[in-house]
Amino acid sequence: MGDNQEIGRVVYEELRRLASSYLGADQSRHTLQPTAIVHEAFLRLSKNHNLQAESKSHYFRIAARTMRHVLCDYARAKKSEKRGGDWNRVTLSGIGKSESSHDYDAADISSALEKLESQSARQAEIVELRFFGGLKVEEIAKMLNVSDRTIRNEWRTAKAWLRSELQRLDSL
Repeated sequence: MGDNQEIGRVVYEELRRLASSYLGADQSRHTLQPTAIVHEAFLRLSKNHNLQAESKSHYFRIAARTMRHVLCDYARAKKSEKRGGDWNRVTLSGIGKSESSHDYDAADISSALEKLESQSARQAEIVELRFFGGLKVEEIAKMLNVSDRTIRNEWRTAKAWLRSELQRLDSL
């Protein structure tokens, strides 16, 4: 785990910045703070003794998925405690219409990503890496061994599908 700890130190601040972006500009309305998200993700990662990150980007991949699960688990737990409020809302920048920033329930985001994954595992992974991992198109293309153009096209398709699915879930 020594190498993973070194990689973990390198990516910690980037993950904290990403966690902060998930919660949006007004973090005072959230009970879960960026540091807590990252710490919970690192705690979960450290409990996985079989984890072997091959590179910084591979670690980001694993950490992005873990942070997604932290946010989703937290939202589900809060939802079971009480209904309503903004405590379980996260801004999904880059998915909604560009002229507006809409908050979505973390559980809805996870549900939509699971549905997308059943239809296109690669598109779901691209969304996860872009949104939760903060990776650039070029980094994802290299990681998935495809062209930048393929990633851009899949990202565009995935965003359109997710936008539609999240609007459908929001209207329920």
